[in-house]
Amino acid sequence: MAEYKRPTTEAEFAANFHPKKPLMSDTEAYYESSRCLYCYDAPCITACPTGIDIPTFIRQINNDNKDGAAKTIYDSNWMGHACGNVCPTEELCEGACVYNHQDVKPIEIGRLQAHATDKVIRSKKKLFITGKPTGKKVAVIGAGPAGVSCACELRMLGHAVDIYEAREKPSGLCVYGVAPYKLTNEEAVDEIAYLQEQFGFNVHYKKPVTGRAELDKLEKDYDAIFIGIGLGGTSALGIPGEDKKGVMGALEFVEELRNKHHATPVGNKVIVLGGGNTAMDAASESCRMGAESVTISYRRGPEEMGAYSFEFDLAKKSGSKALFNVTPVEVLGNGSVTGVKFIRNKAAYGKIEEIPGSEFVEPCDMVLLGTGQGKQVELLKLVSGLTLDQKGRIVVNENYQVDNPKYFAAGDAMNGGVEVVNAAAEAKRAAHGIDQYLKK
Repeated sequence: MAEYKRPTTEAEFAANFHPKKPLMSDTEAYYESSRCLYCYDAPCITACPTGIDIPTFIRQINNDNKDGAAKTIYDSNWMGHACGNVCPTEELCEGACVYNHQDVKPIEIGRLQAHATDKVIRSKKKLFITGKPTGKKVAVIGAGPAGVSCACELRMLGHAVDIYEAREKPSGLCVYGVAPYKLTNEEAVDEIAYLQEQFGFNVHYKKPVTGRAELDKLEKDYDAIFIGIGLGGTSALGIPGEDKKGVMGALEFVEELRNKHHATPVGNKVIVLGGGNTAMDAASESCRMGAESVTISYRRGPEEMGAYSFEFDLAKKSGSKALFNVTPVEVLGNGSVTGVKFIRNKAAYGKIEEIPGSEFVEPCDMVLLGTGQGKQVELLKLVSGLTLDQKGRIVVNENYQVDNPKYFAAGDAMNGGVEVVNAAAEAKRAAHGIDQYLKK
């Protein structure tokens, strides 16, 4: 029996995908900010990859200085609103809150951050003045968190910026790969529009950089180039039957869901292969779309999953079940998927060993591959003087500069895929690396 009724209207979809961290009212924000102890060593700041002065912005909220709070946030993190919603705060700032040592609920830092930044986005309050023009121009490839963060910081330093984005909307995975109950498309796009008004960078949509000709033009027209393209599509498992109808990448499923909402087709019996955060999102979403049963399968034990424990808990609370220590060997079906054949395994000396004769079939009519994302190696190999490591990640120096001095990189294409907040932090530092290079 499904936990959720299958949505057939926009209202039903919205009800099923109620925000995980709803926006606070002014009253809620006041009382929550009153709980902060304003620790002198502030472990929450240390736990934040962008180093936001959290006690300060919470005090500003408590003093009804929402504009000041938003500025404190954006001074450190140009993706302040998105991160307030999508950051794994349970593992970062809130996980470091001293209240955790007293069995007291930690301060809801993420929701307070989203509250303050939402206020200035809605009011369109001007908070920043860009730097004196330097006459230098920088091209940014990709309008995701890394690209936008780099552009904002470069504008503060006085450089002109053009962003080239392959898709029709900005914000990368914030629009195309984050579960709708974490951040809506409107929130993500509105933040980028606000930042664009603040800083005056240009975004050229539906302008993919795919070949050497485009790179040649960028190298000719700009003084420096920043690569913030993120990762590619879902990686294939390499098992028979993977091409059957009803099999798709978990990331692609999330993207379709964010764009089509209740019109997204979802099976009655869904199997999600993988143990990462995207797999958990796909499982939670399948449940909320009214699937009768959703099963997460992972080849190791629960303690070895890449997903955060709170993401797995959310998937279970949504109605998902889990199979551990099982390896998929074949997707079954005649044209369309009818099930997945698994074999049980065990861990021996850190390696997985299959148990002979333990094969079984789990019926389903939809399979979602939460098997990670591939790297956009084909494009990156076109950049002369750019080195990739064994995992296909861009190799940079301490200034986020590649061997070709005109190019810089940050975000998922460089770190292999972490969090939005990491991309924002790295890209800001990369902008200062670009600034140093341009000054020479």
